[in-house]
Amino acid sequence: MTHYMDAFVDNLRTRLAGPLPGQSAQYKMASLRRLQELEPHPAPPVDAKVACVLNLLYQQNQQWYTVLIQRTANPRDRHGGQVSFPGGRWEDSDGALANVALRETEEEVGVPAQQVEILGQLTELYIPVSNFLVHPFVGLLHGPARFVPQAGEVEAVLTPPLAAFQQPGNRKTTDIKINQAIALKNVPYFDVEGRIVWGATAMIMNEFLELLD
Repeated sequence: MTHYMDAFVDNLRTRLAGPLPGQSAQYKMASLRRLQELEPHPAPPVDAKVACVLNLLYQQNQQWYTVLIQRTANPRDRHGGQVSFPGGRWEDSDGALANVALRETEEEVGVPAQQVEILGQLTELYIPVSNFLVHPFVGLLHGPARFVPQAGEVEAVLTPPLAAFQQPGNRKTTDIKINQAIALKNVPYFDVEGRIVWGATAMIMNEFLELLD
């Protein structure tokens, strides 16, 4: 590791252990519909399903990158076709929540769990449309940045630089069609290499970015 990398990781680990920016940072990238859904029910329901995702970081050529996936379109998956962090549902065999993020990352992008160091955890986020309570983790990749998309589940593995999210010009709004009956208006999103990163992924990323600032 270079001195720059050591300093960045040490600082990030410290910030993740301290007070987090929290929901106020997440909600800056939430749609009006999401805010309306959350307002009368600030706490997730007791029957919410538990899921975990991983914001996996790695350095290359003195620049930091994250790992996202383009999910395969699937009518049975409410988040099919969207860009998201690697992650999935907690299973009894997982034990600790961090193990979910590591297992799903290995399955979806081919990164062995033993090559990932968990640096900390961001604020949990409830997703009303799928009734998932998501626990976001931040991890550091030790080893080569080689990724293999999971067949049938992941259409593509994306590796945008963090700088792409930090550029003000890449924060935009657009209308997003959910299905034949529902279209969301003026949804905030990150334009990352021409792809729309919105919803829970954008909300989690914004908290992470405010943590860095």
